[in-house]
Order: sequence, then structure tokens, then C-alpha cells
Amino acid sequence: MERNGDLLEAPITLDMSQALMIPVMSSCSLLLMFYLFSSVSQLLTAFTAIASVSSLFFWLSPHVAYLKSQFGFADPYLSQCCSKSFTRIQGLLLLACIFIVATWLVSGHWILNNFLGISLCVAFVSHVRLPNIKICAMFLVCLFVYDIFWVFFSERFFGANVMSLPGLQFITKMLELPVKIVFPRNLWGGASPAGNTADFMILGLGDMAIPAMLLALVLCFDHRNSSDTVNLLDLHSLKGNNYIWYALPGYAIGLVTSLTAGILTHSPQPALLYQVPSTLGPIFFISWLRKDLAELWEGTMPNLNDKSRQIEL
Repeated sequence: MERNGDLLEAPITLDMSQALMIPVMSSCSLLLMFYLFSSVSQLLTAFTAIASVSSLFFWLSPHVAYLKSQFGFADPYLSQCCSKSFTRIQGLLLLACIFIVATWLVSGHWILNNFLGISLCVAFVSHVRLPNIKICAMFLVCLFVYDIFWVFFSERFFGANVMSLPGLQFITKMLELPVKIVFPRNLWGGASPAGNTADFMILGLGDMAIPAMLLALVLCFDHRNSSDTVNLLDLHSLKGNNYIWYALPGYAIGLVTSLTAGILTHSPQPALLYQVPSTLGPIFFISWLRKDLAELWEGTMPNLNDKSRQIEL
């Protein structure tokens, strides 16, 4: 399913310096939240609400367009806003997204929190790309060190666990930001994120989105080496020897392992400690066996504007 060309902006491809600056900026943001959380919480809430509407609209648009084409709905253009043309159905979808975010603002329910969190991950991975495995590996290794330091060693320098304290403050507020995926341990209890933190398993969005950038990279590599159009919504259209089939299980194993470690230890866990080896490891090993490692290491992203080989989103 292709997205509306008026609504799809060119993705940002990070270079080495930009990728290496992200852990530094993330550390600064973490310290800002640690010391000034009460002062910036309202600003964060407003920014997150706007970003959630935008990302939710981006995520749902191709699905709505697919349903429209399947049922043959007429969808005339209504108006143009901010240089973007909107149809009637897109206008209704935008209103629905605003309603969903407003409902989350009022209720803070964990299901809406997760729904918006997933949409933020999808939008991030779709708009921010890494050009090759070299930059991706450097990026993931830096975040690997970042995650371990702030979870295990920050208390020695700042007197408290900087990584976990902002999360605890978020949870204890009635208004919850969708910066993580939360699952109540007792799904039948009707708990919400405003409840006790012990009732929830927590996975940060960065722990999902950052390794997913590697999946997007290898999927683009598979696409570039394939003669067929890749449909991201139909992975069965990909041949079994593509790298995505080695990256996906590693990604899933890393997620499950990080959640399991958190449950068993009853303490904050650096999810990237499990995610980075489980995703990078299989790709390095298989590409080395196939003698593709050099191409992946220095390769560049395919031209996504090439209509003859466009990846369908």
C-alpha cells in the first residue's frame, strides 16, 4: 500500500556525526528530565500530543487508503493546508486521530498509550534512515554503552538511577506520555499506567525503534538486490534467503529477552544489552558467510524516489 505522495516526505538519512550525536543528546535530555522534570512536563505533554496525532495519521493513512480502494469509495479533495492536499476521508481520519489522542490525554489508558507509542515508532523508523551497516553498528554500539551506563552506573555519579527515575515519575502522574510500551502484569485487573509501577512491564520506545532501524536497512538492502517490488505489509512476498528473515527473529528474541530479564530481576534493564547482539550478530554472521559484509558495511540506501523500484509502505 503506497502512501499519498502529498503526505510522504523524504526520509532523513543520518551520517556518522549525526548518528554519534544522538546518544549525547539523549544523555542531555535524560539529565534535563532528571533535574527539571516538573518544569518541562507540560511542554513535553504538548509536544508529545502533537507528535502523536501526526504519527498516528501517518501510520493509519495507507490502511485507510487500502480500504478505500477495496470498497471503491469516492474521496474528493476538500482543501489544501500547509501545502498538503487533503481528501474527505483523510480529513475524517485526522479528526479521528485527534479524538484518539484527546481520549488518551483524559484517560491515560495503557492500551491507548501503546497504540500511540507504536505509531511514534513507525513514524520514526519511516522518516529516519541509516545508510549502511558501518554507521548502524557504530550507532547501536554507542547506544549499547549509553543504555548500560545510565541503567547500571548513573547512581554512582548522580545519587539515583537517572534512567529509571523519570520513568517512575511518568508512571505516578495521572497524565502518561507514550514514550514506552506498558503491559499490566494482570490484564484482567483493569489497571492503568497511573497505577503502581510494580503492576507493569515497561519497554522504552527507543529500545524498539533503534534496532528497528537496522531491520529497515537490511530490508532496503534486500529490496535493492531483488528484481521484485517489496511490499512491507506482505513479508511472504520476500524470498526466504533475504536478510530480513534473519534480522526479524533476532529482533523478536531481543525484545522477549529484555522483558523477561526485567520480570525476573524486578529491576530496570538496559534493553539494548539484549537487542544489539541479537540483531547485529545474525546480520554480521550471515553476511560474512555470503561475502556480502563489505557491501553492507559501505553500502548506501537505494533511491526511494525511483518509481520502478519503489518500496511500498
